[in-house]
Amino acid sequence: MLAEKNTMTVEFNLNGRKIALEVDPDRRAVDVLREELGLTGTKEGCGAGECGACTILVEGVNRLSCLMLAAQLAGREITTIEGLSREEGLHPIQEAFVKHGAVQCGFCTPGMILGAAALLRANPVPTRDEIRRGISGNLCRCTGYQKIVDAVAEAASALKEGEQSS
Repeated sequence: MLAEKNTMTVEFNLNGRKIALEVDPDRRAVDVLREELGLTGTKEGCGAGECGACTILVEGVNRLSCLMLAAQLAGREITTIEGLSREEGLHPIQEAFVKHGAVQCGFCTPGMILGAAALLRANPVPTRDEIRRGISGNLCRCTGYQKIVDAVAEAASALKEGEQSS
């Protein structure tokens, strides 16, 4: 006789909208985001929390969705790369990545951008060393990081200017 598979309802806010899903308790957040919700910007690189490709923001703090169970999303505010852009267009971090050519293959880019967003939320005016430390949990095999650091530095300035003009 086969054992009955248990599911649970997980309710959370995702990119500004309420979500309620039936999920297996042992299902990873990265799998639910990609397979159930179609948010393929969240990538699985290593599956072991080493590369940062699966980075999402949970309550504004970067978290590795490959190390989270879907149940850990319950009641929280979740932002994926798909939710970072604004109605008027790309987020300033995304614009800076494009301008500086801080992407090559693009696989790490969503996690790198969300890591930068969390950094700039916590430290709006980081030094270049603080930027390097802030993105250190995200691995890129293509760009060598300099263009990424340049992009984050420019985004910090653009965000600061945007605050002052508001």
